[in-house]
Amino acid sequence: MWDDAFPSFLIGLREGLEAGLIVSILVATLVRAGAKSRLPQVWTGVLAAVALAMSFGAVLTFTAASMSGTAQEAFGGTLSVIAVAFVTAMVFWMRRSARSLSGEIKEKVTGALAMGAGMLVATSFLAVGREGLETALFLWTTARAAGESTGPMIGAGIGIVIATGLCWGLYRRVLKINLTKFFTATGAVLIVIAAGVLGYGLRDLQEGGVLPGKSAYAVDLSQSIDPGSWYSTLVQGVFNLTPTMTWLQVVAYAGYLAVVMTLFVRGVRTVAVKPAKPVAPAKSAGSAESAESAEPAAEGKPAEPETAASRRPAWVIPVAVVAVPAVVAGAVVALGGSKPADAQTVAVSEKDCGKGFTAPKPGRQTFQMHNTGDKASEVYLIDPASNAVYGEIEGLAPGTTRDLVATVAGGSYAWRCVPTGGKAVTSASVRVSGGAAGKAVVPVSEADLAAPLTSYKQYVNQGLATLVAQTKQLSDDIAGGNLDAARTDWLTAHRTYASLGAAYGTFQDFDKKINGRTAGLPDGVNDKDFTGFHRVEYGLWHGQSASDLAAPAARLADDVTGLQKAFPTQDFDPADLPLRTHEILENTLQFELTGDADQGSGTTLATADANLAGTRELLGVLRPLLASRDAQLLPRVDADIDRVQKLLDSVHHDRSWTPVDKLDAAGRARLNGATGQLLEDLAPVPDLLEIRKSA
Repeated sequence: MWDDAFPSFLIGLREGLEAGLIVSILVATLVRAGAKSRLPQVWTGVLAAVALAMSFGAVLTFTAASMSGTAQEAFGGTLSVIAVAFVTAMVFWMRRSARSLSGEIKEKVTGALAMGAGMLVATSFLAVGREGLETALFLWTTARAAGESTGPMIGAGIGIVIATGLCWGLYRRVLKINLTKFFTATGAVLIVIAAGVLGYGLRDLQEGGVLPGKSAYAVDLSQSIDPGSWYSTLVQGVFNLTPTMTWLQVVAYAGYLAVVMTLFVRGVRTVAVKPAKPVAPAKSAGSAESAESAEPAAEGKPAEPETAASRRPAWVIPVAVVAVPAVVAGAVVALGGSKPADAQTVAVSEKDCGKGFTAPKPGRQTFQMHNTGDKASEVYLIDPASNAVYGEIEGLAPGTTRDLVATVAGGSYAWRCVPTGGKAVTSASVRVSGGAAGKAVVPVSEADLAAPLTSYKQYVNQGLATLVAQTKQLSDDIAGGNLDAARTDWLTAHRTYASLGAAYGTFQDFDKKINGRTAGLPDGVNDKDFTGFHRVEYGLWHGQSASDLAAPAARLADDVTGLQKAFPTQDFDPADLPLRTHEILENTLQFELTGDADQGSGTTLATADANLAGTRELLGVLRPLLASRDAQLLPRVDADIDRVQKLLDSVHHDRSWTPVDKLDAAGRARLNGATGQLLEDLAPVPDLLEIRKSA
């Protein structure tokens, strides 16, 4: 939580200080002019600006909640990019204006005093309102990136409180801050943070289908960095840098940082050598003291006569400036359909599921699910005839309420609640008329995956038996000094291992020993923990002698034998099978098709071919379950696999494979594109075959 608070703290401090300086100078000028009676006009403008910012935040939050997952990604990504633009503009404006800020504000205040109450309200409203809108937008994007709002809200609150204290100190002549240095330091940090927000926003746009390349990864450190570690969480929270990033994210992050930071630093140097224009009176820039020492044009004017406006109750305008933006925001949210007026509240408990459920209207509906029981519960909106799932909530805690959004069409509907440690409870069904049948997913149970899991285990057992013999032969080749034969046998054995990709999660520590890479190893290829296929590969293709390779090859053979013995007793989670249909080729795109996994053999395309064969085998055991849930999916996937296979066959010549870095640009783009399309079409498989307690 606290790592997510820092970026919001910084923006709250900067924006709060900028708005607070203007307000403090407004107040100081009015007090100096003997016009304390006009202070409510300033606070009215401030109150209106705060109400506007909060209403804007509410519109962002509740409008996004009514969108589909894809639309939310696109919406969030767009606003993240806009937020970066605002923050960038603000950083450069403050860098330019810090030295002369006090003088500029005093000119505006003097003009406002001369033009009456309306201008005082407008001046304070515009001063605070712009910063408030920018803060609301930045907070919304950072909270979305963090996946929670507590940290960003606390960070922003602390920043605003500190900014308020600093402005009060300036007003009371206690503090003097060098605004130029302050805004330069925080500006540089904000540019780094904004680069991360830009990368996150572009990733959202890729997930939302607005931009291409969501499967084209430039970096994937997920295997060498624990995403849940404190340092990883800190970096992700503060800088929005994740272990896995696409090429678009990396290029945008680096490009933004290089261009914007360069321009910022150059501007700082220019300001440093260019003498600032004198601002009378000559006091510390940004200090409220200088504001108080100035005699405003309005000083000495006689008191204004009492008018009808002055006889108006004092509460009318403050209530109005809060009510108007709140009403407008409420109207926008209501018209946006984020919280339908007829949204049902449905009670959930271990004894009574679906209390309060009545037949909904066709269309997109929001159900407010309230757990009235004593246990957390899984909640499903189902077709009672087929158990197909239209919507679900996982882990609804006791006493909590969460929204479940589902599209309702013609058909039968019921609620099924599965409390933790308890039996499933199903509500009475209702019938909805009108519209075509709704799209639902027939749930999968562990029993449904039992037969595919048994078949796949047999496949892995056979593959491991073959692999034991192949690694033994590889070790013998090296022990006998026949390195040419070892290179051929190395590729044969490595392809066999690669074809068992769906079982990697079950292999536990054996996979790191057998197929580990150098990522995370302090000494790289010379590290003592660099073992397995890639260690032998490095030696075979970098001129190491048979005596140098004998021990690594023997250890590889021993580890494979150990895996074969351990595998029958290892826990193979049946839920891994649907996940691996996508993950095997996702890793292929990240490591093999980029050449990142190559240690000198130039055979990563051969490994990609083996990964494709492993995916085909996995889909074979899952085919009956997929065919009954999405009849159109398998033909698309089969066509994609054939397309990728033809491209891989075209770079396979007799017993040699074209190295991936030797492919021409067009050929490499075709292979990456075909693999990316296959990944897109495989993406629904984990959701279709997710094990659900409603089954």
